[in-house]
Amino acid sequence: MNDTEREVVILNSAWEMINGMVNWAMFVKHDRYDPTNMMFETSVHARLFIILLADFLSEVRAFKGDAIPLGLTAPPSGARASDLTFLFHLRQVGGNPQLGNDARPLAKIVEEFSRWLEGEFVASGVNLGSIGVVADITVSRLRYLKMCGDIAKHNLARLATNVKHLQRLLTAAGHEVSEEDAYLAVEGFFEWFQQDIFIYHSSHIAEFLNNIRWAIFDYLGPEYQRSYHPTGEVSGLELYAYRVPTEIGKPVAHAMYWDLMNRYRSRPWVHRFVVSDIFKSRY
Repeated sequence: MNDTEREVVILNSAWEMINGMVNWAMFVKHDRYDPTNMMFETSVHARLFIILLADFLSEVRAFKGDAIPLGLTAPPSGARASDLTFLFHLRQVGGNPQLGNDARPLAKIVEEFSRWLEGEFVASGVNLGSIGVVADITVSRLRYLKMCGDIAKHNLARLATNVKHLQRLLTAAGHEVSEEDAYLAVEGFFEWFQQDIFIYHSSHIAEFLNNIRWAIFDYLGPEYQRSYHPTGEVSGLELYAYRVPTEIGKPVAHAMYWDLMNRYRSRPWVHRFVVSDIFKSRY
């Protein structure tokens, strides 16, 4: 794929993933523009959100030596932690925009989210009762979110990598534990971090994701105005089409361009909102 086709794939995919996380089925609906917070409809929605978030924060990899899907590029060796997430691809759009002229607002919010994710905090007094350990765990937000997303998604037999991460976190906190004990501690870790710290962070994360979606919307405005044109009317219903850029030749990119323009036409599902600082000051 060329740069324009790749950008279409990135923007459409990001918008679709964010739609799956930040919507009024997942969160209790409100119409507030002043500083607020976001509340999950149920604990099941909270669990689904962190599973989907972990996918968004995972690296898009090639399978068994094949090329990376949809023409996406691989992050460089020694990349920063957030480059091993879908934010890496959005960062490419911000650095080399194709469909629009000004991707600086998109680049700004992607960088803000990346720095927040890469930041570390201390969770004091984490009680892992199953192995008799109480620890002050230092962890990056990105690491604990991916661990919790994996734990929510998989059974213990598929958590070997996260068990190793938990062992290392406990070792750094001054508690050497065996692999077997680390497996026993997984449930306690999940309860402490997902049901407490993640729930606290979830409003801030939703704001970051919603701001990325609105930044994509704003970026695409001039392209939509150029591309959209009415083609007629049937029973009072306006028909329309898009002037697809000539650079877009691949069928999948062509289809995703239409998807992207239709997403713009229907606007983001959730209005712009700001989360109160009280939900941003801890952890």
